[in-house]
Amino acid sequence: MADFAFEDKEGNYYVIDVKTHNVETKFNMPNLTSVHRLARLFYNEAYREKDYFTLLIVQYKIQNLDINVLDVHFVPVENLDWDCLTIGALGWGQIQIANSRNIQIDRGLKRKHWMLRMCDELNDFYPREIAKIRERSEFFEQTRLFWQEWPD
Repeated sequence: MADFAFEDKEGNYYVIDVKTHNVETKFNMPNLTSVHRLARLFYNEAYREKDYFTLLIVQYKIQNLDINVLDVHFVPVENLDWDCLTIGALGWGQIQIANSRNIQIDRGLKRKHWMLRMCDELNDFYPREIAKIRERSEFFEQTRLFWQEWPD
């Protein structure tokens, strides 16, 4: 979940995930974290409002042999607008930046509302995944029937 973590002098605990993006690549859709891991971090008996899952996003460009840093964001995940996020089908679901060229930060977003939106996104995501799994299962049921009839 993190590349590193630390606690500051005020007792805030930061779990930091570093994401780099070469702006000259055509498409980047990085995984941020598992929805389950994030929910466990924010929802447990030891939960403290001072716990943050924070992203250090570095956008850069390579020119000759130099790496030129163009932009750096240090932002709690709950300040990423859901309009630039998506959920990928890995494990319980992976929060992803839909396109690293389009990172939308809203520092006014509150964790409660962000997490409620995540739950809404998952309530839409899981039924679509169930439908995909049913379709795949039916395909392989038909495939199995085909191969059962195949001569030895």
